[in-house]
Amino acid sequence: MKNYILETCVDSILSAIEAEKGGASRVELCSNLVIGGVSPSLSLFRQVRKYTGLKVRVLLRPRYGDYCYNQYEFEELKEQVEMFREEGADGVVVGILNPDGTLNLEQLAELKQAAGSMETALHRAFDVCLDPLSALEQAIELQYDTILTGGQALSAWDGRDMLKILHQKSAGRIEILAAGGICRNVIEKLVPYTGICSYHMSGKTEIESAMTYRKPGASMGLPERDEYKLLKTDSTQIQSAVEFLRSYPD
Repeated sequence: MKNYILETCVDSILSAIEAEKGGASRVELCSNLVIGGVSPSLSLFRQVRKYTGLKVRVLLRPRYGDYCYNQYEFEELKEQVEMFREEGADGVVVGILNPDGTLNLEQLAELKQAAGSMETALHRAFDVCLDPLSALEQAIELQYDTILTGGQALSAWDGRDMLKILHQKSAGRIEILAAGGICRNVIEKLVPYTGICSYHMSGKTEIESAMTYRKPGASMGLPERDEYKLLKTDSTQIQSAVEFLRSYPD
């Protein structure tokens, strides 16, 4: 498959290095993947630029939760787009909805304009929008480059029928980037079923904290997670997916 994309979602420099080692086409850079990802710091972006040669798209999300933002949050988003454009990011990944579940076209158009020559992707706000086929056409009209989607399902395999429809309806006018539970085994099934050749995965593995002293009864992390179990991209998972996509016939 000549024109495949394997994008890795990373929230640390170590994960970015692993993504490059595995042969990722590009990274989506964020922070706090454990809560779905929010905007990364400028210093993290600079570290990824310093230690890798990867193409970097920056996820911009002002907070955890829904995608309906007040004016303060929108102004923050717009300023972040401008900041990362000036810093030399290859692209930004954004998404805003109205209260009724439709795309906020006015604000998305403002972000597109602020992005200038950077690539723009519509993130998984798309997966909770009211009408995905209308949103597809609107994203194309706004001249966005990519829609990141699990086919309006938690996992891409569960959303495979919608992914197939989106791929067919897009007709090459916008990249459909399949996301949600992506690994080599899932890609092997999705490629022939949907025709999609762009995939988004974190390739996470759990590693042990370097801490040897662990204070019992005190935790600053999420209550449902062991804060001494850290998540990091595993280059072997990325490499395995890349090898399949490279070998798949056109």
